[in-house]
Amino acid sequence: MSENREPSSVRLAGTLGIAGLCSGLILVGVYLATLPRIQQNQAEAMQAAIYKVLPNASAIEPLALKGDQLVPFTGPAGAPTKERLIYLGKDARGDVVGYAVPAEGPGFQDTIKLLYGYDPSRRAVIGMEVLESRETPGLGDKIIFDPHFKANFEELKVEPKLELVKKGEKTAPNQVDAITGATISCRAVVSILNQSTQEWLPRIGDGASKTARVPGGQP
Repeated sequence: MSENREPSSVRLAGTLGIAGLCSGLILVGVYLATLPRIQQNQAEAMQAAIYKVLPNASAIEPLALKGDQLVPFTGPAGAPTKERLIYLGKDARGDVVGYAVPAEGPGFQDTIKLLYGYDPSRRAVIGMEVLESRETPGLGDKIIFDPHFKANFEELKVEPKLELVKKGEKTAPNQVDAITGATISCRAVVSILNQSTQEWLPRIGDGASKTARVPGGQP
């Protein structure tokens, strides 16, 4: 009778290598096949969020940051791009109703990505939607859907800066009522907005003209 021999280490390594290669190719193939649909879903989600934070907008125009200027972006709103974009909202008459601005920063668990609407004529945030968050379920994730917390951002003055206070202690138009038990996540949202408005508001301007004028573009 012939003795059963164990496969050599070279053969085992080769088999594992081939299996790993095949698995990798399958994963890459699945990713490439599903990527267009994923990007389409992301674009649709972004567009839906834009109209939520700019409820009076009937048309959206993406603007790209070039140096220190905002210029028209030729791609559709919400489309994947490496450009830094914000979104100009106009009503049916073509008058500016505000800007939708993406922002992100560290939360309690991970990065929080959000979108907020800004009206330069009122110097106020007029809406906020959390796009991505991994905050603690039942606590920190309340920043996504808690109606009282989201109501803070319907007419929130940005000057001198946004300030988080305990729930029920809001006395000024630039203050945000925190969610009980989710103070860290609420503070993260306020911090993200403060950093973002400090960066973007000087570029957006004061909104003195009812018709948007973008450097390098047409009214």
